[in-house]
Amino acid sequence: MSYVTENPRGGCVLSGINSVLAAIDRVCPILHSGPGCCMQTTAAEQGQSGHKHACFVSGVSLPSSNMLEKEVVFGGVNKLRTTIKGATEIIDADAYFVLTGCTAGIIGDDIASVTDEFADEGYKVYPIDTPGFAGDSNLGYEVVWNTFIDKVIQPSDPSRKKANLVNIFGIVPYHDPFWAGTLEELDRILSKLGLQVNTFFTKHQGIDVVEHCSDAALNIIVNPWLFKGPAAKFEQKFGVPSIRFPFFPIGATDTTRFVREVAAALKLDSALVEKVIAEEEDYVYSYLAQAIGALSWKRFAVAGDASSAVAITRYLANDYSFSPVLVIVTEPIFRPEDKERIIKEISELEYAKPPKVVFASDQWEINQAIRNEPEEITLLVGSTNEKEVALEKGIQYINATFPMNERLIFNRTYCGYKGSLTFTEDLYDNL
Repeated sequence: MSYVTENPRGGCVLSGINSVLAAIDRVCPILHSGPGCCMQTTAAEQGQSGHKHACFVSGVSLPSSNMLEKEVVFGGVNKLRTTIKGATEIIDADAYFVLTGCTAGIIGDDIASVTDEFADEGYKVYPIDTPGFAGDSNLGYEVVWNTFIDKVIQPSDPSRKKANLVNIFGIVPYHDPFWAGTLEELDRILSKLGLQVNTFFTKHQGIDVVEHCSDAALNIIVNPWLFKGPAAKFEQKFGVPSIRFPFFPIGATDTTRFVREVAAALKLDSALVEKVIAEEEDYVYSYLAQAIGALSWKRFAVAGDASSAVAITRYLANDYSFSPVLVIVTEPIFRPEDKERIIKEISELEYAKPPKVVFASDQWEINQAIRNEPEEITLLVGSTNEKEVALEKGIQYINATFPMNERLIFNRTYCGYKGSLTFTEDLYDNL
């Protein structure tokens, strides 16, 4: 191996697939892999995401073929067949997805032929033949949705189309520790606009919601770079257009921008839109007005995934007038246009000069960027991985990005109007 990443954030693509499926109500992943993949792929995402795990089936409870030397030599399809049969008999799921580990991928087991046997018997059993070595957990999110588009989502017809139904994409379960609360806050805001919202991972939404999400009028991607391929495929196959909001909004400024962009795309009633904005902004500002001066001025750095890095930087700079010094995007970003989009959102601030932007996935490089920053940093917003360097430099620190091992997160969020108040409270508690 020519390059080793210190403290990678998340796991392999199998880990990402596992966690996304585990967040959908009554869906059961079945692993065709070696022993240990169930536990390790769960630990890599759910185990570092605020201590919240899937409640239907996860970890060592996941069905697995547990491939050994015999299956490597002679093939593992027979063992997979008995594993699927056992899973359908014991676990009362609405859908089952067979995932391949590295071992099955290397020897080339034909899992689709086995899942087809169960599909012919009336079971909703689908193959996802993407072995763990194919990429990281972010890719797993896109792999799941490509599979849904190809095999699960049903074509809509004019009688079922809903002008007020929207799908939210780009908030990745577990890879974002605040995913549940963030989806709930976006759902709450959009519902006030008269919209129905498919979040897919909250409200006990299950595979039936996935099957009929082609009835939507709009896909809303809340992420600066994820879901480009699936969005194009979704529009081509089902005729549902997409808009991209390049980060999850925090605070009145960016959440109002989010509301207006969604409203423009759907041509919503402007009077209703402005009424909702006025109510929500009044709610936020009426609380902030009660604590003016509670947080002293800070020169801050942020280390986190692209969406979090953009969102946190913009809120602290635009809404709270802190001074951004350094922003470290910790995801591997490969497309130049994605990097340009991220830098643009971080650089075009209302009340501050642009910070230095660094793209680094290796923890040693992240720590060095913080250690060697010539400008003074008095606040570091980052993951559990950055705590050590914050203590080393005597910087005030808050754990707000993935991985998050020091906090328990249920439906907490920093997103939206209400979430910004929570973020401000947490900043005060950590200062």
